[in-house]
Amino acid sequence: MQTMSSVADAHAGTSSRTLPVPSRRGLNRLVNALAVTRGGLLALALTVGSGAGLGAIVFRRLIETFTQAFSGHADYSAAGHAANPHLPGLGMWFVLFAPAVAGAIYGPLVYKFAPEARGHGVPEVMYAVARKGGRIAPQVAVVKSLASALCIGSGGSVGREGPIVQIGSALGSTLGRVVGAGEDRMRLLVACGAAGGIAATFNAPLAGVFFAMELILTSFAAEGFGMIVLSSVTASVIGRAAFGDVPFLSLPPFHAAQVSQLTLFAALGVGAGVIGVAFSKVLYLIEDACDWAWRWPEWARPAVGGLLLGVVLLLLPEMYGVGYPVLENAVAGKYAIGFLLVLLIGKIAATSVTIGIGGSGGVFAPSLFMGAMAGSAFGLAAHDVFGSSAGPVGSYALVGMGAVFAGAARAPITAVVILFELTGEYSIILPLMAAIVLATLTSKAITGDTIYTLKLRRRGIDLSAPAPASPFAGITVGDVMEPVPAPLIAATPLSQAADTLAVSRHGALPVTDVDGAYLGIATARAVAEILSEGGRDDEPVREVVLTAKPVRADSDLAGALTELVAADPSGLPVLNGAGTGLSGWITHQAVLAAVHRDPA
Repeated sequence: MQTMSSVADAHAGTSSRTLPVPSRRGLNRLVNALAVTRGGLLALALTVGSGAGLGAIVFRRLIETFTQAFSGHADYSAAGHAANPHLPGLGMWFVLFAPAVAGAIYGPLVYKFAPEARGHGVPEVMYAVARKGGRIAPQVAVVKSLASALCIGSGGSVGREGPIVQIGSALGSTLGRVVGAGEDRMRLLVACGAAGGIAATFNAPLAGVFFAMELILTSFAAEGFGMIVLSSVTASVIGRAAFGDVPFLSLPPFHAAQVSQLTLFAALGVGAGVIGVAFSKVLYLIEDACDWAWRWPEWARPAVGGLLLGVVLLLLPEMYGVGYPVLENAVAGKYAIGFLLVLLIGKIAATSVTIGIGGSGGVFAPSLFMGAMAGSAFGLAAHDVFGSSAGPVGSYALVGMGAVFAGAARAPITAVVILFELTGEYSIILPLMAAIVLATLTSKAITGDTIYTLKLRRRGIDLSAPAPASPFAGITVGDVMEPVPAPLIAATPLSQAADTLAVSRHGALPVTDVDGAYLGIATARAVAEILSEGGRDDEPVREVVLTAKPVRADSDLAGALTELVAADPSGLPVLNGAGTGLSGWITHQAVLAAVHRDPA
């Protein structure tokens, strides 16, 4: 058989030398190394971070495009009741129809291709990590991007953090599937995607890390922390290249809070905790009301419900989209107390209606908005009572932002870090921490759920409870394994290995050295690919061995499933209890047989 090198030599006299094409054997080894080696994990973290950063850029550009298309403004929330220059004849009334038109587009899209893209996204990611081994459908990234951008661009009063978390997580999960990562690695890649999305979107790499670890993974393991940091930094660098190295909010300068003002900030923290809980309750109360009232196909719900959202926008155009310009005006002290309270109540209603009608978007930005309104109103009231000794109003607005988010999500570390990254001012850290801790404690005293976990609990899912009992509990690998097939010796020629594999039951055999030590697996597919690519018949089979992590006969079957799911469909070798020799073979069919075993 002609080798690859002889083929290349035959063309040596031509004007250009043909470069060898990478074989599938090399690709298989590369993919396998990515899933199991430390260097491979670092490469995966970099890849996920890069993908999340690019996804954040695309997502923000989509929001800007659709906002311009539906409103004719870069951000309509600060435009008052201005008309859409694209449709001047409608005047300010265009906001009545914009959400309905967008809903008619993204409603069927979500319904048909990715129902999990509906809503604010983070609970779905939390569930995937806690109960599904980090598996998220790859189409979620595309559908969530389009649906959320259409929803926000047409006036949906939601944020972009939920969508970008789900988008980045879907990218991480998809990459994990491609390389055959186990469940632990898959969960970590999902968290890397979430961190990268937050970091790139908000130019907040630290907040991205702590958001992923506090809310998605709910753990702070050292190895996971390093990978998530790497992913977050990578995404942040890409985001800064596109958006500039500036915070996502333009905030006025403020002065350090005095120790004497801590009591006021503490009171604000308690009130913010109550607001955070109220937001959660109203959100799902309105969603329940929408579920009760709707009697037609789900794909049409965002279009019809968009008219209801349009009424809210007609009354209060400041609720259009995310509303960062309005938030910045509140922090700068440009609104009176009465109007701030109207904006606070309006945001709770507008966000709840957007989610209730089937819209897609996050609740993080709305909670910051509410916190800014509540904090500014509190600061103005404090000034009326205590005068200038109360301190700057902007400080209360900033602390309120973090405290309301902490009250709704009970993620105090993330709340502290993101507000610190926003301001870059350490002098606010004491009142910020005090208010956020009190908001968190107040929220916990009122309810056992957060705005994220409540959505899951309403479906009967309690992430704080132990995972449902496995049907494989008490069963070991040795109970269901099949007899070990005769292994191939590492020096066996490919031609002989091909003949043996052709008649093997599963199209795969273990490979050992002459002393019987396990080396890996040779599959009929791998051997056929090498031979078709010009491999020599006498080439030893050790050259096509795939590294598959074996399981032990005394291992719990439930624990072995992680390795089996990530393995080639042909199955895995089973080592004896001492780990010195092969004692069997475990396959997907054997596992299914264990599930359906007759009790008699």
